[in-house]
Amino acid sequence: MAKSKLEYIWLDGYKPTQGLRCKTKIVNDFSGKLEDCPMWSFDGSSTQQAEGGSSDCLLKPVCCVPDPDRLGDSWLVMTEVLNADGSAHESNGRATIDDDDDDFWFGFEQEYFLWDPEHNLPLGFPPGGYPAPQGPYYCSVGATHAYGRQIVEKHLHMCLEAGLNMEGINGEVAAGQWEFQGFAKGAAKAGDEMWLGRFLLERTAEDFGVSINWHPKPLGPTDWNGSGMHANFSNSVLRTCGDKAVYEKICEAFAPRIKEHIGVYGHDNDKRLTGLHETQSIDKFSYGISDRGASIRIPVATVESGWKGWLEDRRPASNADPYRVAAEIIRTVKGAS
Repeated sequence: MAKSKLEYIWLDGYKPTQGLRCKTKIVNDFSGKLEDCPMWSFDGSSTQQAEGGSSDCLLKPVCCVPDPDRLGDSWLVMTEVLNADGSAHESNGRATIDDDDDDFWFGFEQEYFLWDPEHNLPLGFPPGGYPAPQGPYYCSVGATHAYGRQIVEKHLHMCLEAGLNMEGINGEVAAGQWEFQGFAKGAAKAGDEMWLGRFLLERTAEDFGVSINWHPKPLGPTDWNGSGMHANFSNSVLRTCGDKAVYEKICEAFAPRIKEHIGVYGHDNDKRLTGLHETQSIDKFSYGISDRGASIRIPVATVESGWKGWLEDRRPASNADPYRVAAEIIRTVKGAS
């Protein structure tokens, strides 16, 4: 009888920012198919998802991919959290998505800092000081500009080996800051793959004694850039309409819903969305063609394709839940039609 290792992954109930949790289940003769991943449970009282007197929460598998970094027959199983009665737990952002026909496509650009836990600084920052000002680190090469490339390269390899649809990586504007991009057709699938990508990054960095800092402004009120998770999105209307007026109508539908969007776009995002460093102020809304200082950027490629393409919401923070970000964008776009 063949033994397989299934790593069940879920989001805990911590507020204001949820964290990743995982545990391993050994199963016999596993097929590798999602439908053959059994339901499982965990102690919700240890993850702020239940009281001790009634602590069982359920793990419902939603995505299963090969685990490229573990010996033997190993799999990563992304799950969503259910209450004991089978209803969606309040911490379950995936359950808020209204995209049954997968008409919405999402591409997330996940920025993050590689963090030295011993000195509590990004890689490349000398203890008690700063490296050279930002500028040469973006898409950089060389030991004085690119810090932690071994981690980033291994992470990309792991994601591709797992079958995740990664679209690229690059060094970001600040020292020790990087980005990976993922894309999927269907909001839930896009969220699943982004969370699995985050999980693989955390686990890869463990091997190097490095942590991942997802905070949108980990270096405080300085000129060092913050981190976002820009959300590129489209539906059949945006992909096919060929009409500037339709794009403007959809963009304008976001303006009265600033509160709803910012409410799920990540904690401490006000420290990043200041109107500086390629951001719009958190209490304002704007859109524009190729404008990285706008709330929503209309890509040049969309315009050059005759107003057939996608939009980019630049406001989500690096610590935002992609499930909830996608869900709110879908509500606004549907409300504009």
